[in-house]
Amino acid sequence: QVQLVESGGGLVQPGGSLRLSCAATGSILSINAMGWYRQAPGKQRDLVARITSGGSTIYADSVKGRFTISRDNAKNTVYLQMNSLKPEDTAVYYCNVNLVFRNLGLSRQGDAWGQGTQVTVSS
Repeated sequence: QVQLVESGGGLVQPGGSLRLSCAATGSILSINAMGWYRQAPGKQRDLVARITSGGSTIYADSVKGRFTISRDNAKNTVYLQMNSLKPEDTAVYYCNVNLVFRNLGLSRQGDAWGQGTQVTVSS
């Protein structure tokens, strides 16, 4: 009933930039917080950045000053602009959305996850 479609990952050299996008579609009634997480091989999935419905943001210390999260409420889309990328930013990036959606005629609240997009920073 709800799908998150991510795009924008790829291979980039150190110091380069990428922009990730995540669009939510389906029987959506409202969207609360939207965020990005990442998971490197052999490591746990960690929060990268999160933005509330009111526009308040939080960032992991490792990305502060380099990454910017934003959202377009009209398009149900969240973005992650990543600048000054480092090899340690290499990971699979997942978007996460907390939302209210319609299921079997009822309103439900929960989290949805994207399929993940690979970001590789290497020379």
